[in-house]
Amino acid sequence: MIETQWLLSLLGGALVGSAALLLLLVNGRIAGISGILAGALQSRPSWRWVFLLGLGLGAWLAFILGWASLPAFDALPSWPWVVSAGLLVGVGTRLGNGCTSGHGICGMGRLSLRSLVATLTFMASGIVTVFVTHHLW
Repeated sequence: MIETQWLLSLLGGALVGSAALLLLLVNGRIAGISGILAGALQSRPSWRWVFLLGLGLGAWLAFILGWASLPAFDALPSWPWVVSAGLLVGVGTRLGNGCTSGHGICGMGRLSLRSLVATLTFMASGIVTVFVTHHLW
């Protein structure tokens, strides 16, 4: 599986980039998942629901075809940790005016300085979080 993993990763990245470009060209919209989800929850059924459904179906199809596997966890976090993490991600998304997909994929592709700063902040926060949770606790 390792020999083909890079090829599947490359294909997945190309598909994500193509979908983001297609959405921008056809609808003039940025493929930021937090914005798409917020819009879907605020309006009647639209293209947003189809986009979100495609995300789930794509992951399911990759799993069924054996292209992806579920991650193995030694221990699952407790519900308070999961809820806290979800709330922090939601607050960070609002404060950062977008999520990792909006800034990291679409904004970086458009050479947006704001998205570059946001993506560097996301990455630095992730690195610090992993260091603290895996090495200091």
